[in-house]
Amino acid sequence: MTSASGLKKLVLLGAGHAHVQVLHGLAQSRPADLDVTLIAPHARQLYSGMVPGFVAGHYALDECVIPLPHLVAGSGARHLPTSGIAVDPDAQTVTLATGEVIGWDWLSINTGPVMDRDRIEAAMPGARKHALFVRPIEAFGQLWPQVMAMAQQQSLHLAVIGAGAAGLELAMAAAWALRAGHADAPHHVTLLTGGPPPAANYPAGVQRRIAAALRRLQITVLPDACAGMEPGQLVLASGARLACDAPLVAVGAMAPPWLAGSALALDDAGFVAVNAFQQSTSHPRVFAAGDVATRVDVAHPRSGVYAVRAGEPLLANLRAAMAGQTLAAWPPPARTLNLLACGDRYAIAAWGGLSFEGRWVWRWKDRIDRRFIARYGGAASAAAAT
Repeated sequence: MTSASGLKKLVLLGAGHAHVQVLHGLAQSRPADLDVTLIAPHARQLYSGMVPGFVAGHYALDECVIPLPHLVAGSGARHLPTSGIAVDPDAQTVTLATGEVIGWDWLSINTGPVMDRDRIEAAMPGARKHALFVRPIEAFGQLWPQVMAMAQQQSLHLAVIGAGAAGLELAMAAAWALRAGHADAPHHVTLLTGGPPPAANYPAGVQRRIAAALRRLQITVLPDACAGMEPGQLVLASGARLACDAPLVAVGAMAPPWLAGSALALDDAGFVAVNAFQQSTSHPRVFAAGDVATRVDVAHPRSGVYAVRAGEPLLANLRAAMAGQTLAAWPPPARTLNLLACGDRYAIAAWGGLSFEGRWVWRWKDRIDRRFIARYGGAASAAAAT
């Protein structure tokens, strides 16, 4: 199906890691009969892999971003600087936050992870008013300097809620930043795990390394959950209260609430159910990748590593689908390299059951991250070339 003009309309909803690669690929070669629209609220993508380094003070925010204008221009797309709030896959439309409704022949969803404010507020009353949310990540990047400014005025009690990879890296980054920039003040960082030990989804060897890194940075680890937020303190599930000036919510990815109102097939957690081709199991003209999607054919962790890997096969299958050709299954890698920044220029690497750590691991991670954003025109291009 094509529009009256004879052009095939491809809408890219979101500018996550996979869609950055789709735009890059289309800039190299775009079919003449393809009309591309990108729906994304910002003119840049803040790369989550470098945000802990930004929090720790190792990067300026501008070093951590991929600018979208040159990718949009190179791919011949148009950019609508807004968000999608509803999808009707039967009518083949997307409703925008502006109220505009746009049609499509093919839709790809890569909006990245979100934090459902309503769900979090229900679990932690007061969070909407008092918490600093990691997502949307662009907003977090703008607000974090305010936390550091607060630390210049007073002793700071910061609590990180969530002990997955994001929560761990941010807790260690914050502890290092407070120690390095404000060593004369008794700042304190607490990590609330919700019950399980830190890095519970990693092998035992990685858990031991993480535990040692947390101790080095004098981070208090509490196997408790946040049950509410009040001015200057958290209410814990155990009934205890924790002094807290800055609660940082870093819980796991949640599905965008608007998906529940669509006719798309979803998994039990509300994410888009996709097959081996990253194609909706209910609507073949819809594709989805990254944290917004769940592969029903093979389980894999919901992490940025897979979102980055998903970009090129997503583009290949979008091209094939629009040309009426056979799609190719994408098998997610059975093992991935995970590099966890530990505040200082120090990192832990995990590969399957193997793990290692050191400053050389951080330098390795730094090179990988800089090269990734430099590939797409990020500000780190000059640093990567040196």
